[in-house]
Amino acid sequence: MNQDELKNLKADKVVDARGMACPGPLLEAKKAITAVAVGGLMEVLSSDEGTNNDIPMWAKKMQYDFLGVVEDAGFWRLFVKRSR
Repeated sequence: MNQDELKNLKADKVVDARGMACPGPLLEAKKAITAVAVGGLMEVLSSDEGTNNDIPMWAKKMQYDFLGVVEDAGFWRLFVKRSR
């Protein structure tokens, strides 16, 4: 997906982990994904740059689809589709 497509996605669940240090955003994402239906979309907001590595690696391990990341004003928006 390109940046414009990602920016316009509407998530089923948004995890606002801005201000949390690693591993906080990942732990919050792990808890939140359970509330997302299979095929649903979760968006993680994080100001911790390490999350840009943690979320894609976790998504791959869990066999979810990591759709990409968008840099916003002082934080990142990461998109994960629950595929199972």
